[in-house]
Amino acid sequence: MKKIGLFLTTLMVTALAFQSCEDMDDNAVPVNDFIWKGLNLYYLWQEDVPQLADDRFGNQGALNSYLEGFSSPESLFQSLLYEPGVIDRFSVLVSDYRVLENSLQGVTTNNGVEFGLVYTDDTQTNIFGYVRYILPNSDASTKNIQRGDVFYAINGTPLTDDNFRGLLNNETYTLNLADYNDGTITPNGEEVTLTKTEYAENPVFRTNVITEDDRTIGYLMYNGFFSNYDEELNAAFGQLAGQGVNELVLDLRYNSGGSVRTATYLASMITGQFNGQLFAREQWNSKLQDFYESNNPETLNDNFPTQLSNGAAINSLNLNSVYILTTRSTASASELIINCLQPYIDVTVIGDVTTGKNVGSVTLYDSQNFTRNNRSGSHTYAMQPIVLRIVNVDGFGEYEQGIAPDIELREDFDELGVLGDANEPLLAAAIADIVGNGRFSLPTGNNHPFFKDSKNIRRFGTEMYVEDVSEGGFTLIKELQ
Repeated sequence: MKKIGLFLTTLMVTALAFQSCEDMDDNAVPVNDFIWKGLNLYYLWQEDVPQLADDRFGNQGALNSYLEGFSSPESLFQSLLYEPGVIDRFSVLVSDYRVLENSLQGVTTNNGVEFGLVYTDDTQTNIFGYVRYILPNSDASTKNIQRGDVFYAINGTPLTDDNFRGLLNNETYTLNLADYNDGTITPNGEEVTLTKTEYAENPVFRTNVITEDDRTIGYLMYNGFFSNYDEELNAAFGQLAGQGVNELVLDLRYNSGGSVRTATYLASMITGQFNGQLFAREQWNSKLQDFYESNNPETLNDNFPTQLSNGAAINSLNLNSVYILTTRSTASASELIINCLQPYIDVTVIGDVTTGKNVGSVTLYDSQNFTRNNRSGSHTYAMQPIVLRIVNVDGFGEYEQGIAPDIELREDFDELGVLGDANEPLLAAAIADIVGNGRFSLPTGNNHPFFKDSKNIRRFGTEMYVEDVSEGGFTLIKELQ
């Protein structure tokens, strides 16, 4: 991964030459002005949105008149997205950048129950939830609820695809539990009341080492690419290396993504023999791409690193293969790991088709260069727009429909198993394939269509992002002509 400061240059943007007119007030509609100019420069699909064209407005006054026609910053932002919900499924605008910053580092308002939501049947109206894991030291960790528990209602109201968000957004609610038996949901009269508090999740959830025949198999469940926990991730790999691990099962089934930089660290922790080689390549909108390619093409490259941002050496396993466990919740930076490691080592994917997020974002603030420094004090808005695609060393990155598993195996609600235990179905499938002893037969899994999960119903829950606009290898300066 390139380091901030390795290549610093200035990008002189002349598209808005009218900004030099001192008699034109670019702060007439300050939040809207920030939104339009940020998207005009960075948005991946800028050239596909006519209202974001560089020549759309002849001067600042014309831009102001356009911006004043929107009732809110949110309505402007939504109007400037390219086929929202279809092509652009992930760009967001927030009224408080602090909430966004916290979420990108795994800090949320949380009661400690991480869950999946699935449809009860093919009518795809009624849904039920199942507990995936319990966060340690949370409210749920003190209650009688655990992985595998099923809930069908909140506060006595059965869950549907229309009411789930309102019910689950409450600070305190009661889960009404049920028994699951071969696809049938039966209320059992049990309930658990939970309360949310601010919670910082350590994504390094579980590690284990399993010895099978002559294989020393490391298991790591990693639930988010949160850069604040890079040292903990590195320490986990140091422990695995110290125990002589020669195979690795990386559990990303509940990992919805995060930092691109952290993904490069993880890639080097798994390998270690490709230091300095290209791991991934960034593709920005045409005007930024042209600038980078003309000035320093290496800026676009994310290489296998040898150390963390704090200078600590990366603990590497030097493996030539890895097994990765997935579900429909496996997204963004998790998919990046799969796609960008595949040209280098054998990657065996076990589980379900992944989300299909092959684009990344960056946080933009209302400042002269869109960084957090010297941001406007008049409001707290920030944007997290999609700004780039990322492809592997072979130039491949087209997995919008998700990455299909090599061994298809959905989680079975009758038999979820204990995470990290050798008999847990997905891990057992990986061990059987590693050892090749034929002792494992795939369970049938479940036939319930996936709906949502506790992470992707939160805002910013499935982000893949570069750390900031400087991390792309440059410092942006808007040149006023």
